[in-house]
Amino acid sequence: MKSLKFLLAIVAMVVGFSATAQDIDFNDEKYSDWGSSAEEREKNYLMFSDPKFSKWGETPEQRRDNYKVGSYMKEALDAKDFNLAAHYFQHLIQNCPDATVNTYVRGVTLYKNKVQRARNVDDRRMFIDSLMFVYDQRIVYFGNDAEKGRTYVLDAKARDMIKFLASDRARLRAGLKEAVDAAVEDNRVKVDIVANYYALLCEDYSYDDTITAEMILGEYERLSPFFDNLSEKDAQFKDAFENSFGTSGAASCENLEKLFAAKLAADPENEAILAQAVQLMSRAQCSSDFFFATTEKYYTVKPSSETALFLAQGFQTRGENDKALKYLREALAVETDPAKKEPLYTKIGLIEIGNKNYSAAVEAARELRGINPQNGYSYFILGQCYASSPCSDDKIGGASVYWAAYDAMAQAATLLKDEPEVQKAAQQMMNSYRAAFPPQEVCFFAELKENERYTVKCGFAAGQTTTIRYR
Repeated sequence: MKSLKFLLAIVAMVVGFSATAQDIDFNDEKYSDWGSSAEEREKNYLMFSDPKFSKWGETPEQRRDNYKVGSYMKEALDAKDFNLAAHYFQHLIQNCPDATVNTYVRGVTLYKNKVQRARNVDDRRMFIDSLMFVYDQRIVYFGNDAEKGRTYVLDAKARDMIKFLASDRARLRAGLKEAVDAAVEDNRVKVDIVANYYALLCEDYSYDDTITAEMILGEYERLSPFFDNLSEKDAQFKDAFENSFGTSGAASCENLEKLFAAKLAADPENEAILAQAVQLMSRAQCSSDFFFATTEKYYTVKPSSETALFLAQGFQTRGENDKALKYLREALAVETDPAKKEPLYTKIGLIEIGNKNYSAAVEAARELRGINPQNGYSYFILGQCYASSPCSDDKIGGASVYWAAYDAMAQAATLLKDEPEVQKAAQQMMNSYRAAFPPQEVCFFAELKENERYTVKCGFAAGQTTTIRYR
């Protein structure tokens, strides 16, 4: 019934305009601007009498004039006459703000150009404000559009805020949050905008008292799922998001424990919460009882080499090497992927070196080298093991092992160039091994000539072929 009434109203409107048009003498010169002939004038008049032009004005004359202004604005923009275009834009938003979305599309083009051409700071600030106003007004009148409504416009506004409002951090942060909130609600999240927003939030945490640790943690929890299963080209935004969180200062062990203790108290078996707690607290290098209890529980629920590494790192930090090795060896027993075995063997070898259990360290290092001959840690571990067991049968006081140790550590230093601290340690050990090379006279009596090849006869380096060198 309502539809019928609406249809009748439209028909009545058209009939009313037709009747009015029939009463007009289009031969009268005052209608000359409607066309060159009476027929053309009547046709144009009736066209703007159509209800589809109702948003352009109340009368056919207003509609026609406003419609022309829209065309004039486009022509002014094409001609790069931005002052004239701004005059037309002001006319349109005052007289027919909901006539067409193109008014706002062109308004954005207009004010972005004026911002870029501003002659001073005050003008630039004024034009930026005008640009933001254009976006806001588009939302008012066209925010309900299914494809390019509020979420779409806020995203575009946020991108221009990043470009033009970088120094106004509070305003920029508020604009990005508004865009992110809308996108989350509409399930149309753009991870680059999320990463930018979260970076601002985390950076400002250190000096803005209105930003709390709970806000940083809450936003991390809310937004982190959108970074799962990203394409390769978007992986950079996940890294940026995670780095923002990690360097914010809010991700302290104390804050994390407070957050996850409450969550796990409410839902202690929730695998997703356990996984997130382990990941974040391990990254923060937590070593509290809560961390270990949580991680061990997660390992029970879902054993994996990754979780074993978390536990091993934690127990090693606490000096509980036996527990660290326990989890690493348990993970090795069930792990079948060589790539995942690699960090397990690395960690075992390093821990066993610390324990001075050199035979176990050698075994781990050789397994590691078998999986990946380019893994520098295998040589870093082996070099220390070779140097730990002097060979009494070499006739030079057991010094031959330092040749093999030096070789292994030199290879480690070459392969570990991406880990400068470990590389530096390797180079320092190379210097100490070189200092332990036998003097020339000792080698002379043992009939060993410099630069000749030599096979170590005993110790962990037994069977290693090296080069004779003097101190």
